[in-house]
Amino acid sequence: MKRIGILTAGGDTPALNATLYGAVTKACQRRIEVVGFIKGYNSLLQPHTPHVFLNPLFMPIPELDPTRGGTILGASRHYVDPNDKAGMNAVADRLRRLEIEGLICVGGDGTLNGMQCLSDFLPTVLAPKTIDNDLGLNYFSEPNEYLRVPEGAGFRYVRQPTTHRFYLDQMINYVTPGYASAVLVSTRGVDCIRSTAESHRRIAIIEVMGRHSGYIALGCAYGQPDIMLIPESPLNVDRLVDRVKEIYELQKHVVIVCAEGIVDADGRELGAELESHDPAGNLQLSGAAERLRQILISKIPDSYFTSKRRNESAKVAIFTRKIGHTQRGGPPVQFDRVHAALLGGNAVDLLLQGSANMVSVLQYSQQKGFYVDGVHANIFRDRYGHIHSRSVHPDFYDREALKQSQVGNEYLMPIFTNALGPEDMEAQRKSLFDMGNLFRPYHSVNVDIQKRIRFLDGSA
Repeated sequence: MKRIGILTAGGDTPALNATLYGAVTKACQRRIEVVGFIKGYNSLLQPHTPHVFLNPLFMPIPELDPTRGGTILGASRHYVDPNDKAGMNAVADRLRRLEIEGLICVGGDGTLNGMQCLSDFLPTVLAPKTIDNDLGLNYFSEPNEYLRVPEGAGFRYVRQPTTHRFYLDQMINYVTPGYASAVLVSTRGVDCIRSTAESHRRIAIIEVMGRHSGYIALGCAYGQPDIMLIPESPLNVDRLVDRVKEIYELQKHVVIVCAEGIVDADGRELGAELESHDPAGNLQLSGAAERLRQILISKIPDSYFTSKRRNESAKVAIFTRKIGHTQRGGPPVQFDRVHAALLGGNAVDLLLQGSANMVSVLQYSQQKGFYVDGVHANIFRDRYGHIHSRSVHPDFYDREALKQSQVGNEYLMPIFTNALGPEDMEAQRKSLFDMGNLFRPYHSVNVDIQKRIRFLDGSA
């Protein structure tokens, strides 16, 4: 191969530039040109196909900094439609005209779906990224446990009970780049909110990302929350109320971490909507944390707090905070930088092997530690071709204690024991409170990349 393409698709994560850097560095060693496509699949769908040469003269461009969060190529949620034959042929023609001989897509399950149809035209490899850590399998046979059941005009997927005995070493794609950095942000939030809840004798409900998978909430165990709620374990209101009271009576405050996708006993998302309307008559939308707060207010009367002379009402005592999109931003921590770069470099090697529809994965075993490998993308699909978000395995969570289990601890420790390097803190010390920040306006890397963009018609 003489020239390959690379794109970043879907939501942004802190480790995307590190993945690009690893791929470009390996390509330079192999004397391969790398073309970066602007805004993911959106570039391929445009007749003029905006792109950037990432290693002219086989040297990475200076804008490609693995310590920078986000992606210098931009990202979007546009995807190619495999049923649009004319559109697919047009995309393939654009890649041929650019002399692209292989394609690396950096993304999650949506990106993987888009990549599959492109694998009919050229070698393709996915380099995983997602802060939710939901692209992977707990064990090889996991997709076989899903059945598709007709519902209305479509289908819903029902997971069958498993008798499979779980071992950490069996996990496929143990952890995805971006997860450790997102957990760092979330854990810092838990730690900061703890002090104010403790000072004011209050109950704090902290909402973190995780619509279908509770991995970020699980990682927040490092912030020592008193209670942790994940989407994989339906809410037991009575048990939650009992635990809140037990903890509150002991230490005069409670910190609860909940993933945004937690569900009630019937499997309905708590944060979807409230049965109330705003002044305009529209159905009022709410988050999981706010809905959880309303449940606790209804179950714990004001008298519980006034009798202890700790707060004047349940509404005052119980408050919510969302960590929000800060989990997606900022520089990647050492764990994500290193392993994202390794996955990007491994993706190049897989392309050179002529791989089509492959995934560069990060594996872990007690004997080897972390190492990169390649697996075929179809192992992530169920019998109907659907990719399901990886869920937190039941062994990771203690439903009685409403916290992570010992197995959950064993899962987290290899990731986070050395996740931060000395340079992580040193970079903050040097950059965040740099005196020059008071005088210099922010300079966006987009300005520099814009100057490098070329188009398929030959214009620049």
